[in-house]
Amino acid sequence: MAITGAAYSPGAVSLPWDFAALTDSGRVRANNEDAIAFDPALGLAILADGMGGYNGGEVASGMAIALLQASFGRWLAHAGPRAHARAVRRALQAGVDEANDAILEAGVANLQLQGMGTTLVVAAFGPHRVIVGHIGDSRCYRLRAGKLEQLTRDHSLLQEQMDAGAITAEQAALSPHRNLVTRALGIERHVDLEMHEHSVRPGDLYLLCSDGLSEMVLEEQLFTLLLQDIELSEKATLLVAIANENGGRDNISVVLARAGNISAPDATA
Repeated sequence: MAITGAAYSPGAVSLPWDFAALTDSGRVRANNEDAIAFDPALGLAILADGMGGYNGGEVASGMAIALLQASFGRWLAHAGPRAHARAVRRALQAGVDEANDAILEAGVANLQLQGMGTTLVVAAFGPHRVIVGHIGDSRCYRLRAGKLEQLTRDHSLLQEQMDAGAITAEQAALSPHRNLVTRALGIERHVDLEMHEHSVRPGDLYLLCSDGLSEMVLEEQLFTLLLQDIELSEKATLLVAIANENGGRDNISVVLARAGNISAPDATA
């Protein structure tokens, strides 16, 4: 499934963000437990990678996307387009809380869905800043001025082991425990959305992706692909195609957002 779009950010003079997204089941799995969405009117992009239960992963990721998008939309309609970044953070966490409760309750009500959960990466794009939040090992990267940077840090057993110096990144890439996350939506009664705010520069390119991309495409190759002088939708297609060529062992999902010309900053942004 591929989707593309562009929109004026609320309160901005210029057209700052273009979007494109694509999800694919990959070459091994019969079903797709990833879910993606972007809403240009809200300046919101969301990606979820579900897990657990009979079709539970698909249910959990779909619920997370739908509920968070609806919650943020209701909040923005009330708060207005010039809400302070702190208020945006609170709104995102409130949406995550709502989705977390709903996924937990659905798992209790249906034995086939028991134990389902999902990772999540979300970005709220404004005319002068981006707030990125994540749970689990779905990631956000930024390409800026010829440099690719991973903006999220995985909530995973391997990341904890690397942080402790117990294993190297090379050993982690070969570990059989690559998919063990330490934080997920829908597993416990409360989950924190780790959030960070980033300034925006013209030409910034943000990539939200599931581990079906990040595990199949080395960072050096990812950098080369994102640098390609092609349309945003073509970049999304190329990223998924290369992940499949490299094995496609998991579902593959990407959401791309590119900043255009930025208007003068507003004091509340």
